[in-house]
Amino acid sequence: MRMRRSVLVLLLFLLFILQGTILPWLMPDSWQMRIIPNLVFIVLLFVTVYHHRHTALVLGLAFGMLHDVVFYGRILGAHSFAMGLSAYLIGLVFQIPRAPLPLMMTVVLLGSLLEDSILFAIYSVFNLTQVPYNWALLDHMLPTMLFHFAMGLVLYIPVRRQLELLKKETRKEENA
Repeated sequence: MRMRRSVLVLLLFLLFILQGTILPWLMPDSWQMRIIPNLVFIVLLFVTVYHHRHTALVLGLAFGMLHDVVFYGRILGAHSFAMGLSAYLIGLVFQIPRAPLPLMMTVVLLGSLLEDSILFAIYSVFNLTQVPYNWALLDHMLPTMLFHFAMGLVLYIPVRRQLELLKKETRKEENA
């Protein structure tokens, strides 16, 4: 089981590096201020549905803090709180061991909207944004949701297989 967990953390770290280095080069310049790719969060949503919401909460807090330190220095802990809380809340609603593709894509869309809404609320409370919610929804959140949907389709098969193997190893270890 330790190897599968290490593979999961390594995959998340690799996606974190990829979204910070390669994705900005691949996205058109006009999209870079509207779409905020978060591949780590997409995988966290898979973890919360296919594995366990507490694991997703811990990974969300850890990788969210990494996001705060590396990418967004305005408020430390905002992304950590948003990623952890939204992954946990989605896990409360959708805890299905063999979730089909349409349900998982719905989870990705709802999770992306929830995380961005939490971040908007935090930034509004601390007066870091002065735009109304409906403008942020149309200009930033919906394009980001569509991007996360497309990336969720790409990541669905490999991530699901890894998480199913992790679940099998966890069951074997519990039975032993």
